[in-house]
Amino acid sequence: MQQVRIHAPGQVRIDEVAVPEPGPRDAVLRVRACGICGSDLGYIKLGGVAGPGPEPMPLGHEFSAMVERVGAEVKRVAPGQRVVVNPLAGGNIGNGGDTGAFAPEILVREVEAGNVLFPIPDALPFDRAALAEPLGVGMHAVDRLNLRPGEKVAVFGAGPIGLMCLATLKHRGFEDVAIVDLSEHRLELARELGADLALDAGKQDVWERLREAHGTELFLNMVPTPATDALVEASGAPGLLRDMVAQARPDARISIVALHRQPQEIDFMMVMAKQISLIGSMAYPDDYSEMVRMLSEVDLSPAITHRFPLERFDEALATAQDPTRAGKVMIEFG
Repeated sequence: MQQVRIHAPGQVRIDEVAVPEPGPRDAVLRVRACGICGSDLGYIKLGGVAGPGPEPMPLGHEFSAMVERVGAEVKRVAPGQRVVVNPLAGGNIGNGGDTGAFAPEILVREVEAGNVLFPIPDALPFDRAALAEPLGVGMHAVDRLNLRPGEKVAVFGAGPIGLMCLATLKHRGFEDVAIVDLSEHRLELARELGADLALDAGKQDVWERLREAHGTELFLNMVPTPATDALVEASGAPGLLRDMVAQARPDARISIVALHRQPQEIDFMMVMAKQISLIGSMAYPDDYSEMVRMLSEVDLSPAITHRFPLERFDEALATAQDPTRAGKVMIEFG
């Protein structure tokens, strides 16, 4: 069968590999949809998770599938069942492990563990179900803020993860949610998903607009700051964390979910003086049930801007690398 694998920095190919067979506690799934993640773009640039490894690295971890074959000891799932997969619990699928979901079939090991496969309802389309993993990343970044009802939030970055943060906030009933980006196309996607305020950082003074929308809180009784209670850094833009700390209100919380591969300059005197909480957010909840439930209740398909078959992966990859026109780019299998 065909499988997308990284061979070296900047070198990704569709290879011919053996069709997988399950061990006693494993399952082989037929992939139905798999999204291209920002992490995938980083892996390709580096040649692997942290650089080239001894073997080509399979790609693809944001996927939905149907159970095709199971091992003799598997009781939890059966052929024909529709599922999504926690790729980290499943053996680092597409994240440095020896399997990846940009392929017609995928081997998932030790599926009797309760945190690997999660059933999805028949009414949930496979492409929307494949958003469970990025939705979990956004949801976890929101969870880390420990928000209280009525608090005001700004999300920086309207890429797929920022959009999933926004969708989570709106699903939970938060109002006055702002989102910031440089791409008008992505900001329009954010509006479709319910953003109350979509700000183009290249055309507007974002902090002034947040003061207008969320009100003002004085720092040291003289410096006006936006009364935004919490901020999410989902953009990865250089210098943004420094600006967030400089502009944030006293006692603000900042959830950092973006990949910053280079050290960032932060004024920790200001962090101390304002008593700002800097919160890292990595991956997603172990239990995918909440994401599946939300995807069943809210149509997040506006986040999916492009769909391609596997044989057009190069075109799909080029599209995903262009933030001016891409949201979530999905590889679909018949």
